[in-house]
Amino acid sequence: MKTLAIDLETYSSVDLKKSGVYPYAESPDFEILLFAYSVDGGDVRVIDIACGEEVPEDILSALTDDSVVKWAYNASFERVCLSSWLRKTYPQYFVSYSIPEDSVGDYLDPSSWKCSRIWGAYMGLPLSLKGIGSVLKLDEQKMEEGADLIKYFCKPCRPTKRNGGRTRNLPCYDPEKWAVFKAYNKRDVETELAVKAKLAKYPVPDFVWDEYHLDQEINDRGILLDMHFVEQAIDIDGKTKQKLQSLMQKKTGLENPNSVTQMKDWLAEQGIKTESLDKKAVRELLPDADTHIAEVLSCRQQLSKSSVSKYHAMENAVCADGRARGMFQFYGANRSGRWAGRLIQLQNLPQNHMDDLAEARSLVRDGNFEALELLYDNIPEVLSELIRTAFIPKPGYKYIVADFSAIEARVLSFLAGEQWRIDVFREGKDIYCESASQMFGVPVEKNGVNGHLRQKGKIAELALGYGGSVGALKSMGALEMGLEESELQPLVDAWRSSNPNITRLWWDIDAAVKNVVLYKSSTETHGLKIFYKGGMLFIRLPSGRQLSYVKPRMGINQFGSESVTYEGINTGKWTRLESYGPKFVENIIQAISRDLLAYAMKTLRHCFICGHVHDELIIECDPKVSLETVCEQMSRTPDWINGLLLRADGYECEFYQKK
Repeated sequence: MKTLAIDLETYSSVDLKKSGVYPYAESPDFEILLFAYSVDGGDVRVIDIACGEEVPEDILSALTDDSVVKWAYNASFERVCLSSWLRKTYPQYFVSYSIPEDSVGDYLDPSSWKCSRIWGAYMGLPLSLKGIGSVLKLDEQKMEEGADLIKYFCKPCRPTKRNGGRTRNLPCYDPEKWAVFKAYNKRDVETELAVKAKLAKYPVPDFVWDEYHLDQEINDRGILLDMHFVEQAIDIDGKTKQKLQSLMQKKTGLENPNSVTQMKDWLAEQGIKTESLDKKAVRELLPDADTHIAEVLSCRQQLSKSSVSKYHAMENAVCADGRARGMFQFYGANRSGRWAGRLIQLQNLPQNHMDDLAEARSLVRDGNFEALELLYDNIPEVLSELIRTAFIPKPGYKYIVADFSAIEARVLSFLAGEQWRIDVFREGKDIYCESASQMFGVPVEKNGVNGHLRQKGKIAELALGYGGSVGALKSMGALEMGLEESELQPLVDAWRSSNPNITRLWWDIDAAVKNVVLYKSSTETHGLKIFYKGGMLFIRLPSGRQLSYVKPRMGINQFGSESVTYEGINTGKWTRLESYGPKFVENIIQAISRDLLAYAMKTLRHCFICGHVHDELIIECDPKVSLETVCEQMSRTPDWINGLLLRADGYECEFYQKK
């Protein structure tokens, strides 16, 4: 036996979407219902565990045999579920990995597992089995009945008189449905095998599978939550909202001041008309509102603070040992291969700017609502800023948080050969000041001479590196930062004239991609190989990883110009997308930055990495571990991009925060 393809159907009372697979499989009532498998691509067999059938011993042994490669679509689900099932049902077959001090001991070693979903994502294909089957036009498509069958057999049901008050549907309650469910289970393995056969000409490099295995290890390790703090934060949020609701009812006379319709009508009676009551609209209304209306709008802002819902996400995602697992989706962004956040979503946590972060955290942890009311005008904002602090290292350990400095700007400058920017990074200068100085022809120092120009340099750097223009500046908040509309186009022109090599990079890539798609050829430029193969456009990065674009062709864009279009995911739907040089450059730079983070993660894999956010690593480590050593290791430039100047900075903390 060389390969084992697996698909499971399972039951648990835990909501998989809210909690993820780790708490789902940890539930006392979790069980495997059906176990479909294929050995070495042969016929698929379904083991009906729910009806008493047993998994053969050679298959049980294969689950912990490193020489047998286990395949599944979204393999983390199968691996975690089988980990729980083996520990409870066949403990003699369960083997874990790592060292006793690690927190991965409840899970099967991921190093002999591969995921056909990841293979599809690497090829720029949809992330769902149904979607990838449709795009690849497979003969064996995923069965449409699946969603209803999963709802019927895999989730608790509502007790009614008609069903005799039961809370779960067993196979015996509907044998016909159960037979279809077994066929569905079998079909999923057949579809997965068909996906692999279709993609066989385009293998995923071994080093990418190694990154996937490291990703699974980080997800297995999880990140510890201070659940007492979380519970107190939720309680304080409830008390705050109750008081704000009462205050708004008193000030407006409305039965439900949370109602958008009622609030808009009330504001109209006060002489204020608005089409929306979203955050931006309320913020714009506040400066001109009188004191009474401003107080009402401020209360509404506080009541609508949605970021505190992260605390509820923590409650849902936490495992029995207090750690939240499954926070990261490998290849979640399939145009760059970056990770995506899941469940608690560490990638979009609110920032913290409070000077007294530790003191505020202590008050919340102690449940001291009265002191919080006395010291802070906006408790929901305080709770929002404290969300990061819910993540803590285990007792006797500390956090080291280290991140790359201006990683995308460094990679962009290196790839384009923009020497003045490379010199800025070599000399350790402030890129925003130096960019402003280059644009306006005067020295700019932070909090010093011409310091007011630094903000213009910053907004230009953030908005214009990938072909952005006036619209990009506005989206980045240029007008809210005090820039005038008339300043925006000159700012764009100044930045582009100051960065001629970056501007040239955009259009070199644009010309190369168009030429490759038009003539189905290949070319090399700026250290990248761009080529067409089998109806796909590929861009090979310095690391050896490839970006994939499905069914590229020439088309006309929204501005009436010729451009490359391809099929891809946009807002969750598979559709034809248009692109051009600067957008391809954005994909490339973000992909290379992602590869540099992956390289750093491998360099530091001997540490307990428990989280990562964009270009930042969160490491749970012994107090004796040196921050300087970690940053030095993270700053190492891989051989495949020799000459790039990397820098990592970091800090130590007793709870997660942004410094």
